[in-house]
Amino acid sequence: MTDLSRFAITRKWPARHPDRIQLYSLPTPNGVKVSIMLEETGLPYEPHRVDFSANDQMSPEFLSLNPNNKIPAILDPNGPDGKPLGLFESGAILLYLAGKTGQFIPADTSGRYETLQWLMFQMGGIGPMFGQLGFFNKFAGKDIEDKRPRDRYVAESRRLLIVLNQHLENRDWIMGKTYTIADIATFPWIRNLIGFYEAGELVGIDDFPNVKRVLKGFLARPAVARGLTIPAAI
Repeated sequence: MTDLSRFAITRKWPARHPDRIQLYSLPTPNGVKVSIMLEETGLPYEPHRVDFSANDQMSPEFLSLNPNNKIPAILDPNGPDGKPLGLFESGAILLYLAGKTGQFIPADTSGRYETLQWLMFQMGGIGPMFGQLGFFNKFAGKDIEDKRPRDRYVAESRRLLIVLNQHLENRDWIMGKTYTIADIATFPWIRNLIGFYEAGELVGIDDFPNVKRVLKGFLARPAVARGLTIPAAI
């Protein structure tokens, strides 16, 4: 049996199944990227809930794995060369799991880099912009009388949606016929924008029928439905 005791994070979240990938997360747009990927690949894993209300993400144990105090993070007991590997940053984890399994990323070099460019599009654009829009629309930002910050993120979110909607014309998925980590990274954020952030009308989501169509297909996948609820509430 794999010994993970040298990893401090296991002292706060003991591994009941130390031979499985340990997932430290919450069902947020970034968090569910990894739980969905794990469900899609079929890799055995053990989820642990990082409770933000208890500041778990600031605990020394969590920071020992992710000094950036963000979810998700993983600890793979069967990493490269058979050695345990800890990783943070959802995009890096998706890429690692795709490489580990040979799933959800094209095998050819061109297709791989085309997929990566859309993964970076989500990481550098959709995630940060939608997150800021959510803050200014639903959370503390809504109390700011000056609406220019909110409107700036609305405009940029719409621009990103235009890019994605045009790209998805006559495509089943971001990479065409092939479902990849680019979809797994992107569509939890689209779902969150129009759901939890309640910003669908604000960005005019009905102006983006291709985005809505592919989102519907994404949410219909059984692995996605399961991953969206992991880790479960305690």
